[in-house]
Amino acid sequence: MPDETPDWMPAPRPRAAMAKRLRAASSAMTTAALAEITRRYPWFSDLDADNRASVTLVVRAGVDGFVDWFASGATGLEQRNIFAAAPRSLTTRLALQQTVDLIRTTVETVEQQINTALPRSDRQVLTLAVLQYSREIAFDAAEVYARAAETRGAWDARLEALVMDAVVRGDADESVVSRASTLGWHSPAGLCVVIGDLPAGDPSLRDLRYAAGKAGLDILASAQGPRLVVLLGGDFDHEDEALEHVADLVDAFGEGPVVVGPVVTDLVEAVVSARAATSGRRAAAAWVDAPRPISARALLPERALAGDGHARRELAHDIFGPLAAHSGDLITTLEAYWACGTSIEATARRLFIHANTVRYRLGRIEDLTGYSPSDPRGSYVLRLAGTLGRLLD
Repeated sequence: MPDETPDWMPAPRPRAAMAKRLRAASSAMTTAALAEITRRYPWFSDLDADNRASVTLVVRAGVDGFVDWFASGATGLEQRNIFAAAPRSLTTRLALQQTVDLIRTTVETVEQQINTALPRSDRQVLTLAVLQYSREIAFDAAEVYARAAETRGAWDARLEALVMDAVVRGDADESVVSRASTLGWHSPAGLCVVIGDLPAGDPSLRDLRYAAGKAGLDILASAQGPRLVVLLGGDFDHEDEALEHVADLVDAFGEGPVVVGPVVTDLVEAVVSARAATSGRRAAAAWVDAPRPISARALLPERALAGDGHARRELAHDIFGPLAAHSGDLITTLEAYWACGTSIEATARRLFIHANTVRYRLGRIEDLTGYSPSDPRGSYVLRLAGTLGRLLD
């Protein structure tokens, strides 16, 4: 508010007389306002003694500040803030809506006192003054809560970064779970780590958090160098379901591959998902036509060739292992199928079996491994799994 006396403000002498009468009634106004606050809002009585005393200080500062402001000719309010009298912890105890209720009730009570306890000649001017003063007090409240939100936001960002760092390094214990819960993490049924690039125009990740919240997903996220590491939680227990959710969020990532780690059930186990997603993001460039998003499991060959021991063992044991555990006809059929240029008829002739038997065995291979020998990508995975399976046997 500019340091200029408004046109409606009385001349100095009558204003001083009005301010004197107003000051004499200020104690009664404060008492009446606190009584009305107690009557209207049960949460006020539930506050501890220190916070009730802080609210009393704020109400008294508001009433006294109004008197001083009016006596000065409605100038100098920008140098004052009635909330400065209260401890900073009050903003964490009172919600913004509760503070608005306090201001509204105090203003209404002061207006009522003006219309009942002061002369009629004072009422019009003082009512107008209350309206203008209350507007500025509302701005003060907004400023206090905005500063508190900025401070809390900065602290939350640091805490979130610490949680994500613990997840990636495999140091997530019960204390990390507790810290995550303060950030709104609800320990959902399934969770996975997603790694992509930071978005260029959204450093606060507002779009990503909004989209995840709209989908009913828990999310923690932090930047680690040029990468964006996201912990995503929700009612999913399979990799395909997680991929569907990430597909709805992928536009909130920066350009480049977005890799989804395997689904786990506990934050302490999230390092498994983080390790796979990190390895997949590092190796994703080797698959030029990789979909976006893509699961870390779909990148097993690239991860294995990039030196990921976990990927090599998964290819050897989880993909080649079931084939090796079979009677032997599946591996023989698969190798003959490749040697015959993926011709079913040629494979049948080579093995002296019927073509339908070849088809059945190829289908059985797909059932056991999840990869089809007739698909170029599936054939690539199966070939590398066979090579590693024999090397690591």
